Amino acid sequence: MSKKAKKDLEVQGLTNLIIDATLGVTDVVEAMHKKIVHPPFLPSTPIQNLITSIATITYKNIRWSTLFVGKNLHKILGQLTPTIGNLKTSDKKEIILSALNGVIGDYLEDQENPLKIEMQFRFQSKALKVCSEDLKATYSNINGKILLMIHGSCMSDIQWTRKNHNHEKILSKELEKTPVYLHYNSGKHISANGQNLNTSLEELLKNWPVPVEELIIIAHSMGGLIARSAIYYGQQEQKNWTNLLKKVVFLGTPHHGSQIEKAGNYLDIILETVPYTKPLARLGKIRSAGVTDLRYGNLVDEDWQNNDRFELKRDQRQNIQLPKEIEFYSIAAIIGEKKSSASSKILGDNLVDVKSALGQHKNPDKNLSFKEENTWIAYENNHLDLLSNPKITAKLKKWLL
Repeated sequence: MSKKAKKDLEVQGLTNLIIDATLGVTDVVEAMHKKIVHPPFLPSTPIQNLITSIATITYKNIRWSTLFVGKNLHKILGQLTPTIGNLKTSDKKEIILSALNGVIGDYLEDQENPLKIEMQFRFQSKALKVCSEDLKATYSNINGKILLMIHGSCMSDIQWTRKNHNHEKILSKELEKTPVYLHYNSGKHISANGQNLNTSLEELLKNWPVPVEELIIIAHSMGGLIARSAIYYGQQEQKNWTNLLKKVVFLGTPHHGSQIEKAGNYLDIILETVPYTKPLARLGKIRSAGVTDLRYGNLVDEDWQNNDRFELKRDQRQNIQLPKEIEFYSIAAIIGEKKSSASSKILGDNLVDVKSALGQHKNPDKNLSFKEENTWIAYENNHLDLLSNPKITAKLKKWLL
């Protein structure tokens, strides 16, 4: 596909997104308007009904105008070629699209919007062609020791580099590994990405130009859940790549969920309960399937199928343990100092609490039971500091030797 054709597709995707967003907000405003004009539990007067009738015509006109203008909106956006063109080739564009996919990636996928991200392996920010000759041409010193880096929610593979630091660049050089990055739509269900990764890894290793000696995975945040999901499906299907997987390191992975998403779920219920705020609950429900999977750390289809993902429910996940034949490691972060209060330990890195990151659970069947020597806590670090702390690189080097 030519650059112009790709740009036109992305502009069209942005147009569709603007139209859908405008229509969605119009629905919310109209519902809110009706709640105000017609107070709950009280009869409506003729004047109130007249106001609502006039307003309904207005909202219909807004929807009609939006669809009419939308047909030509992509032409208007097309006039911004220089600005959009520059954005398309920048890291900023990739970061924006990754965040967008994290929040509404499942919607983009359902609508087949050109802004959706397709899962791919990458190196130096470029997609890898999974064939032996192309892989050999991509890497100057390729070997059979693969280091796979999996980013977190709303992020991109380029964001492994933070504050001029990248764990991979140091580890692959000093430990003689061949680095591969995964780029994926973090708005999709974790199990969908896990199944896709399972299939993709099998294909990658089949086409690796030299015999594969080992596969090592370093995963940040949601990336760790996707790795676990892929391992589960890979072992169920007896994929060869799982036999070559030797070690997996989790950085701030919410194995038992994130308190932020749990709080978001409670907010949904509160908004739904109060009549005047019920229309606003729709806004909270735009968040993606990937985000709601983070509430408890869903790994497989059975964890979410046949359930309303916005309904307030207890943890109903399948009990999936870490395979004994693979060595697993986990690092958690705490924003406070080592001698800080218990509350800061509960907050963890501001997104994932320590117990969740270390796989600890009051239910023994769900407790992941990491070896004590395979866990570490990085104090005075937030969730993103896990990507740029040199002490973590040193710990990874020690573990991966």
